[in-house]
Amino acid sequence: MLSDATIGILQLVLFIFFIMLGFPIAFTLMAMGLFFGYFAMQDRVFDLLVQRAYAVMSNDVLISVPLFVFMGYIIERSNILDRLFRSLQLASGFLPASLAIATMVTCALFGIASGIVGAVVTLMGLLALPPMLRAGYDPKLACGCIAAGGTLGILIPPSVMLILYGATTGTSVVQLYAAAFIPGFVLTAAYLVYLIGVGILQPHRAPKLPPEERNVPIGTVLWELMVGFVPLTLLTVVVLAVILLGIMTPTESAAAGVVGALLLALLYRSFSWASLRESVFLTARTTAMVCWLFVGSALFSSVFGYLGGQQVIENLVMSLGLNATTF
Repeated sequence: MLSDATIGILQLVLFIFFIMLGFPIAFTLMAMGLFFGYFAMQDRVFDLLVQRAYAVMSNDVLISVPLFVFMGYIIERSNILDRLFRSLQLASGFLPASLAIATMVTCALFGIASGIVGAVVTLMGLLALPPMLRAGYDPKLACGCIAAGGTLGILIPPSVMLILYGATTGTSVVQLYAAAFIPGFVLTAAYLVYLIGVGILQPHRAPKLPPEERNVPIGTVLWELMVGFVPLTLLTVVVLAVILLGIMTPTESAAAGVVGALLLALLYRSFSWASLRESVFLTARTTAMVCWLFVGSALFSSVFGYLGGQQVIENLVMSLGLNATTF
């Protein structure tokens, strides 16, 4: 007869197994929670499902999730990133691997503005990958640059994933933002240093741009930076600063970010009613999946803790005797 703790570990192992098979994370979490919860608690697991779903959905912090997602889709649909990438491409033309550097910085800024990894990777794949391949970049380096840059939005505030993590664990979102701020930008800087190193040591993998694309008048570069780089950067800095300084809550900051993104889209004259309608639809679809993920993770973690699996993991980690450095 298996102990409850062993069954809890089996629940975790099966979850990882089904995820590796390609099943959706949200529904896998819910299925594992219901199956093992029914085994442990019988019909009470359905009461637990309702209670956990209500507790999660009544969390006020989660209102910021659809707002940040909406902000990201507005920026994506309004061609703001096109101007941003173009301005960074001109400004970094004198550097080794200039296209890759422009791509990485654009990914970081868009990741900050939206926190949607899929949107960042998809859009930058369409926007930055063709120019890099036409310039003779190594396809592995070009794709790796976009894939790595697309994940920066998970770590750099205001990150949607940090909001979800804080709501799940009961941790202050502001404290999570403060903790992730420096590591996120350090990671971005490390990526940039690596790309410059590749451009210097292996120039065949990241060739320099032709002279006609590098020798751009300084006035043109400054104008493109003023029009394409400064507005979005200023918006992201303000959205982040008001949270870290305690001026606004994450929800209020997200609402201000949506207003700022709409104003930018109107100023660029690249946003239509069709774009707005599509942004609202995509936001609703993304938020719906996030809600399912929340409900599934809440049920899964409750059943996992009830079976004693959480205690087993804690004891295992504590037995390793890790200090702050080795951890």
